[in-house]
Amino acid sequence: MFCYQCEQTAKGKGCDKMGVCGKTPEVAALQDLLIHAMKGLSIAADLARKNGIVDDGVNRFSAEAVFSTLTNVNFDPARFAPMIRRAVVLRDELKGKLKAKGVQVPAGDEIDFEPAVGHDALVAQGESVGIAGDPEPNEDIKSLKQTVIYGIKGLCAYADHARILGQWDDAVYEYVHRALAATTTRDKDLGFWVEMALECGRVNVRAMELLDAGNTGTYGHPVPTPVPLGPKAGKAILVSGHDLKDLATLLRQTEGKGINVYTHGEMLPCHGYPELKKHSHFHGHYGTAWQNQQKEFALFPGAILMTTNCIQKPGAYQDNIFTTGLVGWPGVVHVGNEDFTPVIEKALEMDGFPADEDKGSVLVGFGRNAVLGVADKVIDAVKAGAIRHFFLVGGCDGAKPGRNYYTEFVEKAPKDTVVLTLACGKFRFFDKQLGDIGGIPRLLDVGQCNDAYSAVKIALALADAFECGVNDLPLSLVLSWYEQKAVVILLSLLALGIKDIRLGPTLPAFLSPNVLGYLVENYDIKPISTPDEDLKAILG
Repeated sequence: MFCYQCEQTAKGKGCDKMGVCGKTPEVAALQDLLIHAMKGLSIAADLARKNGIVDDGVNRFSAEAVFSTLTNVNFDPARFAPMIRRAVVLRDELKGKLKAKGVQVPAGDEIDFEPAVGHDALVAQGESVGIAGDPEPNEDIKSLKQTVIYGIKGLCAYADHARILGQWDDAVYEYVHRALAATTTRDKDLGFWVEMALECGRVNVRAMELLDAGNTGTYGHPVPTPVPLGPKAGKAILVSGHDLKDLATLLRQTEGKGINVYTHGEMLPCHGYPELKKHSHFHGHYGTAWQNQQKEFALFPGAILMTTNCIQKPGAYQDNIFTTGLVGWPGVVHVGNEDFTPVIEKALEMDGFPADEDKGSVLVGFGRNAVLGVADKVIDAVKAGAIRHFFLVGGCDGAKPGRNYYTEFVEKAPKDTVVLTLACGKFRFFDKQLGDIGGIPRLLDVGQCNDAYSAVKIALALADAFECGVNDLPLSLVLSWYEQKAVVILLSLLALGIKDIRLGPTLPAFLSPNVLGYLVENYDIKPISTPDEDLKAILG
């Protein structure tokens, strides 16, 4: 195996024996083979679209299949073979429709790929089509191709989240198919791949807009809400991942059953949505970020539901954790996301929390509507000198050393600065009491990584209010990354022309020296150093 798609990749170069995330060589090979099959399907879908054939079933499957290869989503090898074969069936159906219209379908490894019979043979096929086997001789083009593929993985995650809530745009799928098809070519120059990466970012802005519309259109705009960090006596279910619809379904199905529902990780911001918070048994938040789940889940006295990415190898709690949607782990019970009866029954069997416990609370719900609703106060505070600078400190959290930087950065940020945060990177400092500036909290939780669109809209609105460009605002982005959603968000920021981003804790291993140099030269991307040095450089 060889995989370097996440920040924690072994030795900062690539996992070649076992994934740091827990991915086995078997699963890595099957994921590589699924992407290979998806390239073939994309060639057919791209050609079909150019000839007036658009299959919405292909669109939806494409997002689901590619999303399933994103880090920490599906570790179950048994789940990949059906997707590989389904990709080929859909591809061949499109090829048949094209031939019926008299359209010549080109030959090629991906468009003509046939999956082997038997699991071991499929794994062997996957081992032959990974990154190490890519014949692209140009290191920089190979680097950008992988950047585009990882960007597409993040884009497909957002597209799938949006689709679940009834929001989609064929332009998103058109890009996915066109770009994946392009990765099979050998005749594109470096400029083409730079533009393809930036286009991935632009298309992702649209996908995040669709997701935002799905979230807010279904559950209302988040409002500032205190969330208890201590438990309430009684039976309990813990929901982790990102999926709001799964949480809403579970809340409805547990109504009146004496079970309190808690969030974990990226689900924390869900407490700010009016249509979710109206449930009286939706109590509070338990635990911190995804990489701490093995310790935290082992102590949770109820059932646990993983809704999207971020699962780790279960320990002693394997009998009371469940997966749904695209998430999978061998040996863990997978439930359909329309009926959570097995999760509810398990929660009722377990002890639950013995007593109420007060551990304080945190504020969530500072999405774009909440922040822009007090924009006049914010603008006045900046003009009066009460607010000197804004920092967006967020992104993915992770287990590798170096992430304490973000805690120290926020702690050391001067008292006349405001910190906006989103995604699970916030758990390095989410419970810090930073006070306020004229009633404006100094720590504003914008939401999940899925809510990056809110942060973009806040920045653009402030730029309009001050009649300047985003890069001229007293705003600095200090980001942490881990997986491919973070990759595509970075591409989105670059596509919007945002510069001077500090990125850490390490830079992506898939960026070649020349590609990294291009980003530094054109966008002033820089690695984090120390909180003191970076604050001094930013604030002077």
